[in-house]
Amino acid sequence: MKQVLSYVFAGMIGGGITLGGYFALQSDQPIIISNNGQFAKQVSNVNVGPTPNFPFDFTEAAATATPAVVHISAKESEKKARENRRNNQQFPNFFDDNSFFGNPFFNFNQPKEGTGSGVIYTNDGYIVTNNHVVEFADQVEVTTYDNKTYKATIVGTYPEGDLAVIKIDAKNLPTMRLANSDEAKIGEWVLAVGNPLELNSTVTAGIISAKGRDINIIKGKAPIESFIQTDAAVNPGNSGGALVDANGRLLGINTAIATQTGYFEGYSFAIPVNLVTSIVDDLIKNGNYERGFLGINIADLDNETANELGLDISQGVLVESLVDGGAAQYAGVLPNDVIVQANGKKVKSSADLLEAVGGSKAGEMVSLVLNRSGKQENLSVRLKANN
Repeated sequence: MKQVLSYVFAGMIGGGITLGGYFALQSDQPIIISNNGQFAKQVSNVNVGPTPNFPFDFTEAAATATPAVVHISAKESEKKARENRRNNQQFPNFFDDNSFFGNPFFNFNQPKEGTGSGVIYTNDGYIVTNNHVVEFADQVEVTTYDNKTYKATIVGTYPEGDLAVIKIDAKNLPTMRLANSDEAKIGEWVLAVGNPLELNSTVTAGIISAKGRDINIIKGKAPIESFIQTDAAVNPGNSGGALVDANGRLLGINTAIATQTGYFEGYSFAIPVNLVTSIVDDLIKNGNYERGFLGINIADLDNETANELGLDISQGVLVESLVDGGAAQYAGVLPNDVIVQANGKKVKSSADLLEAVGGSKAGEMVSLVLNRSGKQENLSVRLKANN
């Protein structure tokens, strides 16, 4: 079993990155560097090859995104603290190892507080953030880009997806267009916008390093993890902030980092916006999200299992067993089926399946393509609520 880094909530993630790249030498003549690394004399009319294709200007994307990202201050009143202690809602696994960002060294005898980021979702005041930014709080305050402060109410939360919606009483707020996270590509440039370490409206840049990452950080009975991994620097304070594409569109919600120190060490993780919208729209409409379930127990297909089953594929999601009376059983899914596609999206891992299906509600139909003993099967499954 692979060794897992100490993945921790970036419960107020954010940060700065230095773009390793280039510097411009202001000279009429090129400077040639010799093989031993020493500067040689300037030479006229030397063909030094094509101009490098350096990263483009991010100013327009940053100008679009920063006004739509807010600072969130969340506090727990003494009354709320007493209720949480009585109900054992302290989430000790996070607090005991000092991994909760924003205020990592909580005194359990004192009300908790922390800071984070949020993204304005609608111009009438609905704001998306991470659940872990506000889950402990009953006093939430929002500061917008133009330094206006508002009291906020918690509209709804979905801990299994680490998402929450809060609301402020305001109109004509700036918002971002939404990207299609399914179309995001590895190597694509992205920006992280948030409030790291109390440094408001900070923009950092990097590339998409991977998609569909399951880092086992969200707790619960059925967590949804299919993160976009980037190398844009994020640190405490930016959780709930925006991952933005090069066109200034919202691509995801920054949520976690891989770290052994509590600060950025090279990798950050964001919830894809397509999954965000599926959950958040329901939270705004109903105050809760009734997720649909296939009713299967799964594992990633590996080469050894594929050989045992006589399959000529090495990627997909193996159906290990079925929930009795569940949606998949009713639709005709069988143990040892391998799911290779869901809702038109290729499924290479459990995270891919969670992303494809996790945003679907109970009662909705999901189309599956299965590899069953080497033959393709197409099934439609009507999802059920988790009983």
